[in-house]
Amino acid sequence: MKKHYLLPVTVLTILLCLPSPSLALSDVFTDSIYDPGRMKPTDSTLKVAVGDEAPDFELPSLAGNAIRLSSFRGEKNVVISFVPAAWTPVCSDQWPGYNIMEDIFATHNTLLLGITVDNLPTLYAWTQEMGDLWFPVLSDFWPHGAAADAFGVLRADGVTERALFLIDRQGIIRYIHVGDINIRPPLDGLLDAMKTITRN
Repeated sequence: MKKHYLLPVTVLTILLCLPSPSLALSDVFTDSIYDPGRMKPTDSTLKVAVGDEAPDFELPSLAGNAIRLSSFRGEKNVVISFVPAAWTPVCSDQWPGYNIMEDIFATHNTLLLGITVDNLPTLYAWTQEMGDLWFPVLSDFWPHGAAADAFGVLRADGVTERALFLIDRQGIIRYIHVGDINIRPPLDGLLDAMKTITRN
């Protein structure tokens, strides 16, 4: 069994806000990254708000099974991490960074779902290069970006915003962060929201 160590939240926040590459990725991997350059910070209009019921979806996962969001109701809180595209710099840094948070998610009975609009073969190759991720990775490839569009985070060019949604066990959205697509999102607000719903 893997052994994990719980870091103090202040240390964790500093680690997760360090510029890339905070978690040293292999040179072979970083040489494969496509840099689209600076993108328009946001390019969508949210269709949901805190307090709304989260739109349901069912998406294929890299593990070979389909995952339906509503299947976690009454069981677990869920964080959805939409990232724009595989093989891009910030996305390739963001998801491996969540590996040091696995114990924190477990403490708050929360599952993380990582979603992009890439197809499964692309996601497979990308995540193999990133190394082990403890959370399910889902493909919102077809119908293209349907889950992202339901939340209002599908951009005009067909990729998603860099967005985080925290959904409680009743299926209600409790936290939303849609930030500058060019920057890894801060996690202090998400951590505070996870603590709040755990206490309630």
